[in-house]
Amino acid sequence: LPVTMILTLVASLIVALVMNPVFAVSFMSDDADHLHNKENKKSHKVIIITGVVMVALAAIFYLTGTPFMGSLIIFLYLLYLSEHFILQPLISRFNQSVLPKWQSAYHDAIQWLLIGVRPWLTLGGTTVFLLFSIYLLGVAAPKVVFFPESDPNFIYVYNEMAAGTSLDETDRVTKIIEDRVYEVIGHDNPIVESVISNIAVGANSTSDTDPTASSNKSKVSISFVEYQERNGVSTQDILNQIRENVKGIPGTEISVEKEQSGPPTGKPINIEISGDDFDQLVELTQRFQTHLTSSGIEGIEDLQSDLQINNPELLVDIDEVKANSYGLSVAQIGSQLRTALLGDPISTYREDEDEYDIRLRLQPSDRQNITDLMNMRVSTANGEIPISAVAKPTYANSYGAINRLDLERVVTLSSNVLEGYNANEINTQIRGSMADFDVPEGYIISLTGEQEEQAETAGFLGLALLSAVGLIFLILVAQFNSIGKALIILSQVMFSLIGVFIGFVTFNMSIAIVLTGMGIISVAGIVVKNGIILIDFIDLLRSQGKSLKEAVVEGGATRLNPVILTAASTILGLIPLAIGLNIDFYGLFASFQPNMYFGGDNASFWGPLAWTIIFGLGFATMLTLFLVPSMYYIGAQTKHWFAEKFSKG
Repeated sequence: LPVTMILTLVASLIVALVMNPVFAVSFMSDDADHLHNKENKKSHKVIIITGVVMVALAAIFYLTGTPFMGSLIIFLYLLYLSEHFILQPLISRFNQSVLPKWQSAYHDAIQWLLIGVRPWLTLGGTTVFLLFSIYLLGVAAPKVVFFPESDPNFIYVYNEMAAGTSLDETDRVTKIIEDRVYEVIGHDNPIVESVISNIAVGANSTSDTDPTASSNKSKVSISFVEYQERNGVSTQDILNQIRENVKGIPGTEISVEKEQSGPPTGKPINIEISGDDFDQLVELTQRFQTHLTSSGIEGIEDLQSDLQINNPELLVDIDEVKANSYGLSVAQIGSQLRTALLGDPISTYREDEDEYDIRLRLQPSDRQNITDLMNMRVSTANGEIPISAVAKPTYANSYGAINRLDLERVVTLSSNVLEGYNANEINTQIRGSMADFDVPEGYIISLTGEQEEQAETAGFLGLALLSAVGLIFLILVAQFNSIGKALIILSQVMFSLIGVFIGFVTFNMSIAIVLTGMGIISVAGIVVKNGIILIDFIDLLRSQGKSLKEAVVEGGATRLNPVILTAASTILGLIPLAIGLNIDFYGLFASFQPNMYFGGDNASFWGPLAWTIIFGLGFATMLTLFLVPSMYYIGAQTKHWFAEKFSKG
C-alpha cells in the first residue's frame, strides 16, 4: 500500500508539473462572450459528429456479438452528453453564485475569528475537544480487534480424540459430527457450497504446532457461497449453532473455528507456559488451567492444552542375557518387530513416472494381537524360538511431544473466543487473574499468539507514524524556513484524531489495529497538504505587502475552494469502499445486470481504513479552515511581540 501511494503521488506530481499546463493551454477557452458563442457552435458540431461515430461503433460491436463494448461506448457517450448539457451548466452556476457566497461567508467568519482573544479561544477549545474525545473513547471503550471480523466463508469443526485412537473409531465419531452439522445446515441448503471431511491427513488446525497426520484427528469443513448469494443469511449465526450442536460427544475435544482474516497469528487466546523441569511444567499447566476455569472469565470457548501426557505405548523389554545366549541382538529383534508392524520395502513398482514401494509385512489379523506378535519366531543358531522367550511386553503412557521455544520447554493453552465477546477484553481479564496466581521461580506465563502479533503491529505502526511525522516536519521546516509554521501544520495531524475518535464512538465501530493505524497515517499526509496550501498562499500575500490580518483572511477565502475539493474528492472516493458498494460492470454492460449489492468481505476488511480517513479528514478540513488561520495569526503576533520586547530591551 505505501509503495502504491508513493508511485501514484510521484506520477501525479509529474502530471501536475508537465501535462496539466499543456492541457490548460490547449483546452481552456477565453470567457469572452463572442468566443463563448463561437465555441458553442463548434461544440454542437463536435457532439453530432461524435454521436454518429459512437453509435456506428456500438452497432458494429452489437452485430459482431460483443455487446459489452457496444454498451460501454454508448455509456461513455452519454457521460459526455451529461457533462456538456448538465454538469457544465451546474458547475458554472455553482462557481458564479454558490461558491462566492461560501467564500464571502467564510471571509466574514475568519475576520470575526481574528478579533481579540478569539484565536486563542479557538486553539484552547480545540485542545479541550481533543482531550474530551480521548476521554469519550475511554468511556465508550469500543472493541479493539487485530483485523476486522466478518461473516465466515468457511467453518471448520476440528475433532481430536485420545492419542492412539484408530482410524475406524475417529471415522465413526466424525460421522456423528457430520450428522450434527447437517442438523444445523440441512442437506439442501442453497448457501452451502460443500461439506468435506478429513480424517488424519489434512485434519490439523492452522494453529497446530505439529502438522503430522494423526489417526486421532479429523476435520469437517463447511464452505459457503459468495456473500451476495446468501440472501442475507448470517453464516456467523450458523457457526454459533454448530458450536452448540456438536457439544457433548464423549471421548473427544471439539473446537469450531472460521477462516482467519489477515496473516496467521495463532488463536485469539494463546497462553505459553515455559520452564525447565517438565514434570513441574505439567503440574503448573494443569493448575493454571484450573485457575482460569474457576475464575469465571466468560467468552472462552474451550481452553485446550497442546500437551499430550497420556500417549499410549507398548514397551518390549528384552532380556539381553537370554538373547545373547541364543545369539540374538536387540537390533535383530527390533528389526523383526518393525517389519511385522510397519513393513520393509522389498521392491519398487513403477507406473509411468511414479514409483511405489512394495512392502512386506504381516497380515492385519496377525499384527493386531500382541500375543501373536510376541509368538513370532526368530532364527537362531540352534533353530527358531518365539520372541516371548527372550522378551516381555509392558503397557505404558508417555508424552506425545515436548515443544520448545528459544530452547525452553513450553506448553501452550489456547482457545477461540465466543461470538459477542472481544479477545482483547478477555485477555485483559486473564492478565488480571495471573496477578493472583503463584508462579514458581524459573517459570514464565505469557500471552502470545494474536496478542503478541497485535502488540508488535501496534508498536510498528506507532513508530511508522512518528517517523512519518518527523520526515514531514523536516520537509516543512526546509520549505517555510520556520519551525513555528511546521508545528502549526503538524498539529492538524494530532487534532484530526478528534474526528477519528468521535466517529468510531458515535457509530459504535470496532477499532482494527492494522487498518485504523494505516488510515491515521494516510490522514496525516492529506491534512499536511491542505495546511501547506493555506499557509503558503498567506505567506505569498504578505510578501506582496498585505497586512497580517488581511493576508490571513484573504488567503483563507481564496484557498477555500482547493481545500474543500481535496477533502470532498477523497471522502467521496472512499464512500464506495466504506459502505461496500459492489457493481459487476461487465454484467452491467454485457447483459444489463449489474448485480449490485452492499457489504461483503472487502467492505468488512477495508471498511475501518476508509472510515478512519473519512472521519479524520472530514474533521481536519474544518480545522484547516479555522484553526490554521487562528494559529498562524497567534504565531505571527507572538513573534512580533517578542521582537518588539527584545528590541526595546
